[in-house]
Amino acid sequence: MRHALAMLFAALSTVLVVLPDAHAADPSAGRATAEQWCANCHRVAATGPGPVSDAVPAFTAIARNPAATAAGLSTFLRVPHAGMPDLRLTLRQSEDLSAYILSLRP
Repeated sequence: MRHALAMLFAALSTVLVVLPDAHAADPSAGRATAEQWCANCHRVAATGPGPVSDAVPAFTAIARNPAATAAGLSTFLRVPHAGMPDLRLTLRQSEDLSAYILSLRP
């Protein structure tokens, strides 16, 4: 039993060593991504001009949705769906963009 626990600990230690560092989402990087990829269809800033229609919500409207979470937005942004181009965002880009959107929450 002790040998099995030692082997398990060694295996877990090896896995933890090779895992990438945790990434803290960066709202400023997310804003840059939004300005590059999203501003053609969405109002990405809290105020100011931007193409917005009922079908294309402003980022502030998305941020005000109480159901919006960082994980939910990040997943939504990475999954192709009708009405939005497949931007093929990386996980980091989608997390940063989600952090930016949620930073607009009042």
